[in-house]
Amino acid sequence: MISVRVKIAAAFSLFTAVLLLVLNTYPVLVTRDIVIARTRSALQSQGSVISSSLSALDQLTAESVGQVLALLDVAPVTRTLVTDRDGGVLYDTDESGSAAVRDGLLSAMAEVMEGSACFSCAYSYADGVFTSQAATPVVSGGVITGAVYLYEYDTEQGGIVTGLRRNLMNMSALFGGAGLALIVLLSTTLTRRIKRLSAAMDLVRGGDYSQRVPVSGGDELAELSEEFNILTGRLESTEEARRRFVSDASHELRTPLAAIRLLSDSIAQSGDMDEDTMREFARDIGSEADRLQRITEKLMTLTKLDSGAVTSPREAVDMAAVAERTLHLLEPLAAAQDVTLRTDLAPGCVVTASADDMYQIIFNLAENGVKYNVPGGSVRLSLASKEGRAVLSVADTGIGIPEADRDHIFERFYRVDKARSRASGGSGLGLAIVHDAVVANGGTISVAPGPERGTVFTVSFPLAAEPRQNTENPSEKENV
Repeated sequence: MISVRVKIAAAFSLFTAVLLLVLNTYPVLVTRDIVIARTRSALQSQGSVISSSLSALDQLTAESVGQVLALLDVAPVTRTLVTDRDGGVLYDTDESGSAAVRDGLLSAMAEVMEGSACFSCAYSYADGVFTSQAATPVVSGGVITGAVYLYEYDTEQGGIVTGLRRNLMNMSALFGGAGLALIVLLSTTLTRRIKRLSAAMDLVRGGDYSQRVPVSGGDELAELSEEFNILTGRLESTEEARRRFVSDASHELRTPLAAIRLLSDSIAQSGDMDEDTMREFARDIGSEADRLQRITEKLMTLTKLDSGAVTSPREAVDMAAVAERTLHLLEPLAAAQDVTLRTDLAPGCVVTASADDMYQIIFNLAENGVKYNVPGGSVRLSLASKEGRAVLSVADTGIGIPEADRDHIFERFYRVDKARSRASGGSGLGLAIVHDAVVANGGTISVAPGPERGTVFTVSFPLAAEPRQNTENPSEKENV
């Protein structure tokens, strides 16, 4: 498998190589073409001047050609030859020079004798020299009498192109090396961040949700790292809550099971237990079994709420009617605890919710108000509609909830007074069920201390939309 770093480095290296190749080739070619064009113009212009001057002669001879060229003020070239129409050399500025040059110039004689000027130029990258040749016919009286051949061996212009090539190559090597180093650095940094994120993901997949990735920069990888940290934070919180829930649930279930086991072992091991004691043990076993059943049912309720399942279909629920029915069921418990139940229920507070959930919400709040009250205390249920919401408050005059515990009372298995909660049969799940049921039905719940003592729970739900009134006139409808 090819790594991302190799792919990135290869892609950027290829791009850099192509770019440097273009930068090394194009300027040299353009400069070479400019030099050739200038040389062509200069040689052809000079050849035309010499040809025009020689065309005034009746006959081309070595002496007459030499005299005319001696009088002309033209720029010097490496070599100048003048021939007659038969190719005989009449004038040569470098008679001791290379014969190959002369032969090359004379090879253009056929084209020149047809009346056309010709030019050729070549640049040697190895030697850095421009070699140019130009030939122009000499016409006198409409007849070609000879030809002028010019040869230029230009090292100065060739040096310019060679120097340009050398500078471009040096700059390419410098910038290419710097670019390659930068590519390696960027690809290494990028892949290191990706590997760091991938390694953290592997650890999270193994169950270590405490992993966090350092966030640096403002690019997409930084955003991805930040999202990863948020996700692992939520996973860690969820895992901690799950472990705490399992631990608390195991502890709560273990307590009644241990009591049942202890009582059953006592009955089994006692051979002469009297009937009254055995019945008492049996009642205790039944009581613990009931407690175990209640805990199991509450855990099932919480599981349904967590999964989004609704215990019963949503419907129009009159909260006042549910509250009155709930208080009626709690009257025996309130009487036993010497607690007075009071109500202030406004009519017309109809909400769209699960009837079973609404009953459980009001029952648990009112039952807690009774259980954790003081002798001679009271529980007051108030219901009113405010700003399009049905607001129910359950206020008791009981022991109250310390400020440090108010943020945790809706957590599962959380108890303010653990000893008293167990003594009253509480499992620490009632308020958690209330909270989840309220949220599941689109409501809100809050807790605050009472005016003098005790606690006030406030629950609110959006009021149900009123059914549209039928404004049609029945008699008119029948007449239609």
